[in-house]
Amino acid sequence: MTTATRPPVLRLRGLTRVHGTGAATVHALRGIDLTVDAGEFVAVMGPSGSGKSTLLTLAGGLDTASSGQVLVEGVSLGDLKRPALAKIRRTSIGYVFQDYNLVPALTAAENIALPRELDGVRGRAARREALAALEEIGLAEVADRFPDEMSGGQQQRVAIARALIGERRLLLADEPTGALDSETGETVLVLLRKRCDQGAATVMVTHEPRYAAWADRVVFLRDGQVVDETTAGTAESLLATGGDR
Repeated sequence: MTTATRPPVLRLRGLTRVHGTGAATVHALRGIDLTVDAGEFVAVMGPSGSGKSTLLTLAGGLDTASSGQVLVEGVSLGDLKRPALAKIRRTSIGYVFQDYNLVPALTAAENIALPRELDGVRGRAARREALAALEEIGLAEVADRFPDEMSGGQQQRVAIARALIGERRLLLADEPTGALDSETGETVLVLLRKRCDQGAATVMVTHEPRYAAWADRVVFLRDGQVVDETTAGTAESLLATGGDR
């Protein structure tokens, strides 16, 4: 397949997510359409409860849509059986969780190497990749520390390194700079931007216009719907006006 005919890395078609029934029904997403191409960095903004994290969990195959489609490089996640879905999540999608999701019994290097080992990479080779990822994110010194021996900011950066390891084509980041100071946050954005420049697609949830400014495009959600979309340069004005839409 040539570059010109490759499908988008991520395509959401008419995506909805409904929780509960009757009077307790909550419409987390209402007919979301979104396309993210290779090399594109998209920031998702909006008030709390607007559906940002739900969008990411559906895009990453961590939850099932009530209706609509999630396609990763043309493959519909909803059509996959559990083993195939697990494989595509492990090999094609890097996910940075808001609460880190590190395995407490594994060191930083072991946490990062785990998805590579599950994909058949030998232990020593996976560790070398993990150490290189830690070096890239400026945390080589925590390689043999367990999560409870690291600060919240260090755990967040280890989670980011785990998401970046390998040749993953889609990176999904839920507030990846939330536990970081400004300087370290900028370092993380440099890494995400670099992965996009190398051909990956990135979708990042953030509340910070200064971080959204690193993206090519900003999508604003409210009440489970896309209410506006703009280039990153006007993210701050978008945030200011989005609440009135």
